[in-house]
Formats: sequence, C-alpha cells, structure tokens
Amino acid sequence: MPDPETLAAAIAANVRGQRAHRGMTLDELAARSNVSRGMLIQIEQGRTNPSVNTLSRIGDALGVTVGRLVEVSDTPVVRIVHAADIVTFEHGGGGSARLLVGTDAPAILELWDWQLGPGELHDGDAHPAGTREMITVLEGELTLSLYGKSHVVGTGDAVVFSADRPHRYANEGDVPLRFVMVVTEPAERLDD
Repeated sequence: MPDPETLAAAIAANVRGQRAHRGMTLDELAARSNVSRGMLIQIEQGRTNPSVNTLSRIGDALGVTVGRLVEVSDTPVVRIVHAADIVTFEHGGGGSARLLVGTDAPAILELWDWQLGPGELHDGDAHPAGTREMITVLEGELTLSLYGKSHVVGTGDAVVFSADRPHRYANEGDVPLRFVMVVTEPAERLDD
C-alpha cells in the first residue's frame, strides 16, 4: 500500500487530470459533487487525504470510479515498449496484427501494425460509438469496406473513418499488404 504522501499526490493528480480532461472548473466540480471548492483545492494540491465518501462524490461527478481516483500510476512520462513486449495476433494466411502501443482512459488510443497476405481479409466488429480509425498503407493496396461500400487505399495513401459499424480490411491484390492504424475511442461524456 502506498504511503499517505504518495496517495495524496496520486489523488491530487487524478482529480486535477480528470477535471481538466472534462473542461470543468473547480466551481462546476464543486456544484456537481457537493464538495466545497476549498476542499477540492486542498485535494488537488495534495494537502489532504479525503474520505471515501468525498472521493465517491467527486468520482460520481467526474464519471469515474473511486479506484481510478486513488490509482497510483506507475506509468512514467515516457514509456518505451520493447519489441519483445509487443502483442501479435496471427492470422491464417501469414498475416498478423501487432498492437505496438496503447493508452487507457481518459485518452484511449491504440497503434497497430497490420499485415495481410494476398486474398486475406479481416472483419472488424463495431467499436463503441464515436470511435475513429486512421490508416496509412505502407505496402500493397487495402480494400476497406464499411456502410456497404468498398474503398481502395493505395500505397502511401491514408484514410480516416468512423469505426462504430462493422468494417472489413481486405487484401484483394497479389502482393502482401502492410498498413499502420491508429484507433481512438472517445472519452466518456457526462450527461448534463
């Protein structure tokens, strides 16, 4: 268990970060959480260890769990993912999808390196509403299908699309296809 100073610093950073991510002022958070502005200032400056009830009210107002507010991050400002730690998903025809790096909430991002052999395809499920994908083709030609329509993306070209519907990546050519993809999921929006 972290010492009280470390925990206070983590709570301060998490509350401040979650509030800033949502574009909330201290006054707005105070009104939504029923926690005084003065107490929020003390919390965000790491000068107090708030009660579970106080954290629960703040978490409810921010749309996050108490666990998220007390999480002591061991993720450094710079995180290097070594080649040996990259997760690879193999496909039947020699292709693969490698998750190079990803981040968690509040900014959910993933960076992928895909390879599909000639004639290979992958059907992607619908992601949460508002999810976007950006792809650039490094080698070959990608046939991207969604909304009942196919789009051909050639070497050196890029595409951005809403990925909240089923979609398909296909290599309809006779040479290997390689593309890099970024997936971004929207931050949760609070009901006003």
